Amino acid sequence: MLKVEHLTKMFGGLAAVNDVSVEFETGKINAIIGPNGAGKSTFFNLISGMHEPTSGRILLGGVDVTKLPSDKVARLGVGRTFQTTNLFEQATVLDNLIVGHRLRTRSGLWDVLINSKRLQREEKSARDKAMEALEFVGLTHVAGQFIADITQEERKRVAFALALATDPKIVLLDEPAAGINPEETVGFAALMRKMVDEKGLTVCLIEHKMDMIMSLADKIMVLDHGEKIAEGTPEEVRNNPVVIEAYLGGDEDAAA
Repeated sequence: MLKVEHLTKMFGGLAAVNDVSVEFETGKINAIIGPNGAGKSTFFNLISGMHEPTSGRILLGGVDVTKLPSDKVARLGVGRTFQTTNLFEQATVLDNLIVGHRLRTRSGLWDVLINSKRLQREEKSARDKAMEALEFVGLTHVAGQFIADITQEERKRVAFALALATDPKIVLLDEPAAGINPEETVGFAALMRKMVDEKGLTVCLIEHKMDMIMSLADKIMVLDHGEKIAEGTPEEVRNNPVVIEAYLGGDEDAAA
């Protein structure tokens, strides 16, 4: 589904991502972990087209998307959520998701002026897709509420639904469990597994909640100072001495 080859991003003299190569299989949950400042979100920004790499290649389903802008990457099937959930506060939950599916529509100003059949057809399609996404994440009961009036946990689920409304093949989730309690975290882990099992999606997530990652991920990549220092199953990563040192420090730090 996703193949990254020698990916590097320089900001001046700083290598935020440095020579990272990795492959993510279709229909798997892939986690990216690492200390703060390790380059995890920058890695997602490169994949989703928000930043152009300094060097390296990004292949999505065999198609080179390295230099494509974010809107074209999204049309090819990359959905994304962000650490901070930014939604249209004074619009309803349903309207926020309809905006997401507009990525797949073709109606323009002329269609609006004449109320064309294409516009009518696409408006119905967008509304149906939005309701389908809301049902999937368990939020049909708040479809008519304003974003400003729903809880933080519900906002997170709306962000998931918004990504699903774009008809993705792979979903990039940036700290999806941040700011929610342990019970809600369990619910989000189940939702991510449901995305794979029922929709056949490939999921890539950045997360700091290790208990969730170790029980959920099929594969983990570890970044530190922009470089990949480990990759493997949760058990392999858990017992990797390089990973342990990156998180806990070396022997001298431990002794101190």
